[in-house]
Parts: sequence; C-alpha cells; structure tokens
Amino acid sequence: MMAIVSRIEALVEALGALARGCVLLLVLLVSFDVLMRYLFDLSPVALQELEWYLISPIALLGIAYTLKHRQDVRVDFLYEKFALKSKAAVDLFSGLATAAIGFYIAHLAFKYTLQSYAIGEGSPDPGGLPYRFLIKAFLPLGFGLLGLQGVADSLRALCLLLQPAPAREVRA
Repeated sequence: MMAIVSRIEALVEALGALARGCVLLLVLLVSFDVLMRYLFDLSPVALQELEWYLISPIALLGIAYTLKHRQDVRVDFLYEKFALKSKAAVDLFSGLATAAIGFYIAHLAFKYTLQSYAIGEGSPDPGGLPYRFLIKAFLPLGFGLLGLQGVADSLRALCLLLQPAPAREVRA
C-alpha cells in the first residue's frame, strides 16, 4: 500500500512544483504589467487575463500539495492528545471524506469543462485570450488530485491501523 501512497504523492509533488512555477510566473507578469502600464501607458488585456488565469493552477494544484505537506488548517487541540491508533482512525475518516468530496467535485467540474470545450469558450473581452476551457480544466484536475491525496492519506492511516501493536515489556 505504501508504494501506492508514494506514487500518488510523487504526482502531487510534481504538480505542486508546477503550481510553484506559476507563482513565480505570476509575480514576473504582474511586475512586467506594472512597468508597462506606468512607463509606456500600455496594459494589454491578454496579459491581465493571463495573470488571472495563473491563479487557477496555483490554487487548484496547491490544494493537494498543501494537504500533502500538512500545511492545511487543522484543529489539533483534541487530536494531539489522541493515541497513535486513534489519530490513524481520525486520519482514515478524514482521508476518505477528502477523497469522496474531491472526486465528486472533480466529476462535476469535468462536465463543466467539457461544456466549455464544446462551445469553444474564449474571453468575452476584445483582445482577450481564447480557449478558456484549458484553464477550466484545472478544476477537475485540481479536485481529482485532492481526491488522490485523500486516498493516499487513507492508505497511510490504514497501514498504521493494521500494524500490530508493539509488545509491552513485562516486568518481573
């Protein structure tokens, strides 16, 4: 099971690296846009839309990446006092819930993305970017990745729950 967890988390890590790259690109584009606007009084619509579009991979791929690295918001005041197996049971439940919600939203978003593709959706603004469905494809991808991270968390917790309890030392 841990081999499956490792493969899922390698995928999450790789797509998280893509999200990090998009953050850098967004910072560079915004800086360039500001310079163009104030130095040359020029601000192309397509550039502004690209800045908005980069937020999608950052947020949607970053969700699973954040969860993998345990940087999500958690309420640990009870959890930290639980025994190891109790923590694993909570992690199993939360992992299964995350997987179910992630895959369900990915399923809904996939239909939404296909609809956008079918109509050839582009920017409504003159000079805007075409192929808006490409950016909408990050919805099912991001939530599917979140579902996969939920599966990885569930499998890790299940492995911990299935481990035999360590034998206690008997004192004479």
